[in-house]
Amino acid sequence: MKVTILYTCGLLFAIAAGAAEMKKEVNLNGAWRFEIGDNPAYAGAAFDDAHWETIQAPARWEEQGFPGYDGMAWYRKRFSVPHALRDKKLYLDLGCIDDVDRTWVNGHLVNSSGGLPPEYETAYTTHRLYYIPAEFLQFDAANVVAVQVYDDFESGGIVSGDLGLYSRREVPELVVDLSGYWQFRTGDDPAWRLSETAQSGWDSLIVPLKWEVQGYPEYDGYAWYRRSVVIPAENRDTRLILALGKIDDVDEVWFNGERIGRTGHFPDAGEDIRNNDWWLQERYYTIPAERIHWGGENLIAVRTYDAWIDGGIYDGVVGIMTRTTWLRWRRAAENPLIEMLKKWFEPVE
Repeated sequence: MKVTILYTCGLLFAIAAGAAEMKKEVNLNGAWRFEIGDNPAYAGAAFDDAHWETIQAPARWEEQGFPGYDGMAWYRKRFSVPHALRDKKLYLDLGCIDDVDRTWVNGHLVNSSGGLPPEYETAYTTHRLYYIPAEFLQFDAANVVAVQVYDDFESGGIVSGDLGLYSRREVPELVVDLSGYWQFRTGDDPAWRLSETAQSGWDSLIVPLKWEVQGYPEYDGYAWYRRSVVIPAENRDTRLILALGKIDDVDEVWFNGERIGRTGHFPDAGEDIRNNDWWLQERYYTIPAERIHWGGENLIAVRTYDAWIDGGIYDGVVGIMTRTTWLRWRRAAENPLIEMLKKWFEPVE
């Protein structure tokens, strides 16, 4: 049963990856260092794993000298990232992992799938494709990926996929790229939408990346993001769109103190909003030209509410683009398979 589902997982992801135009930049198939058991030190970039066993990934660990083993184990691998990739959006593809994983790059927790005991939840049908912020990588130098894996029964490990570091070929041209560090604060205060609000008490988090892997594990509830941005004056006669990727679950967005959009609704007292699909929706909001301080500082403030599990601005394109770029980007996104097939069957010039 697991084999069939893993094959389906891989097949569906191959279609999606093709549609998204993912390009493999660094190959991670092959030999990985491997050790059973658990130790938090294994996540560190400087940890010495020279004495560990060497096994192949993707492949089941049962077939490589660990028959019948269920429980915790770790994979580690070193790799180099060319400096030419510094300005690309990079994703770590770890294929399908049986059952649960926590993944670090250079000692930074970048993502996870499933739940570890005592709140065990399998994720063996989930294809792991994790965004890696450029701030976590060293270019033209050694990097280390460490993967903590928990297997409950039957097959275990990094079992299928084409492992590697991937970039997206198709990325919209941005007037301003807003990925990277934003101010962040849990709680809720309407004054936080204003630039006059005191800066003390705010943390600094990477966007897009869920807040659970950035020091706020298990946090559910209200939180705010803020970032100042300068929009070049040469865009004065252009309609602009703010892209905020995907947000889990609800958001309300303010630009220089004025609300410009929202997705979902914040819960009334005692209301359960966990059964929603807002967290899957890409956020795009028109910025009224009259609200923009051209060539000067502008404040973007995002009020969010997470009902359960993961939270925050966690995936997708984050930045400011023109309306023309947005229209082209959305049309391609709405018809990904058509766009992919067009490119496959276009005659070579």
